[in-house]
Amino acid sequence: MSNLSDTDEDVILEATNLKRHFEVGNGYFSHQPPVRAVDGISLRIRRGETFAIVGESGCGKSTLARLLMRLIPPSSGTVQFEQDDIQSLKGPELKKLRRDMQFIFQDPFSSLNPRMTVGKLVGEPLETHAPHLNASERRTKVAEMLQQVGLRPEHASRYPHEFSGGQRQRIGIARALASGPKLVIGDEPVSALDVSVQAQVINLLGDLRDRLGLTLIIIAHDLAVIRHMSDRVAVMYLGQIVETGPADEVFANARHPYTMALLSAIPEPIHGHQGERVPLKGETPSPATPPAGCRFHTRCSFARADCSEREPELRPAPDANHLVACHYWEKIGAEQATKPAPKAHELRADVQSRFALYRDAIGGARTMPRQIDAGHDQGE
Repeated sequence: MSNLSDTDEDVILEATNLKRHFEVGNGYFSHQPPVRAVDGISLRIRRGETFAIVGESGCGKSTLARLLMRLIPPSSGTVQFEQDDIQSLKGPELKKLRRDMQFIFQDPFSSLNPRMTVGKLVGEPLETHAPHLNASERRTKVAEMLQQVGLRPEHASRYPHEFSGGQRQRIGIARALASGPKLVIGDEPVSALDVSVQAQVINLLGDLRDRLGLTLIIIAHDLAVIRHMSDRVAVMYLGQIVETGPADEVFANARHPYTMALLSAIPEPIHGHQGERVPLKGETPSPATPPAGCRFHTRCSFARADCSEREPELRPAPDANHLVACHYWEKIGAEQATKPAPKAHELRADVQSRFALYRDAIGGARTMPRQIDAGHDQGE
């Protein structure tokens, strides 16, 4: 895991009070409140780390990712990449930003043009960001990129439909890396893949980060993936960050009731035992009309009377590296600490197999990925 001090030199991307509200309804007499998809988020991404953003569907994770990439404009707030306000960039400066920041999409098939060969897909960024390369040099560069992600140079002449899901995601990663970016954002890059293929792609991303010096922002809902590949994690609920800190610390000592509920929902890898669930009441409120005070109080089993009146701010829990937006996290932590720990049991064989995939992917030796024949991706 990275051990970086939060100095200005270390920060590659910073968002300050970022908001994105979507208007709903049409017509002059429509008075529906806007959807507050992202509502006042501030964060700092350190150079060379893997930063994960997690939360339920609809919490604003993907909208936040698109704001950070300047794919959509914010309603208010700023995003700075290497201390430059990305909203003010134009012309050559904006083109440089597009080269330095790239995106890996969730669906590896719909994100690839089916009418273009793999060579054209991976080589297209080179035509834009490396126009000095001639056709022969671009083909050589494309072959190198395909080998970096574990594919063969001859795959450049094939089309996306000729590959498996895991291979298509490798193509998407190769395309994102073709311009030589400094930061890559992955919007649930492994959620559409089988477990065994997820492990391969996780291993590949970690290997590329170490070899190329990349900074990664990963949007995901699979907490097992997040725990094993991330340095720091931020938990989102209704457009706001409710807890953030080092991944190991957040998973081992979750402070916010929502984070506790997410972690308790992970299937227990112990035969014949299910850990105690932290209950959630009711349904997720509409982001157009979020509750007053703490937005989570309507579903929180630890809520007090004033939780509906005062909105909590992110504050140290207990130090500045681990922040939580909860008025009573100390009392909740003390109550949880008095509960007995679950007894140890043996892991089921099938659970052992799944956990071994992630363990091997993250803990194995960092080597060049093996090349894979089309249609023969392991696990598919």
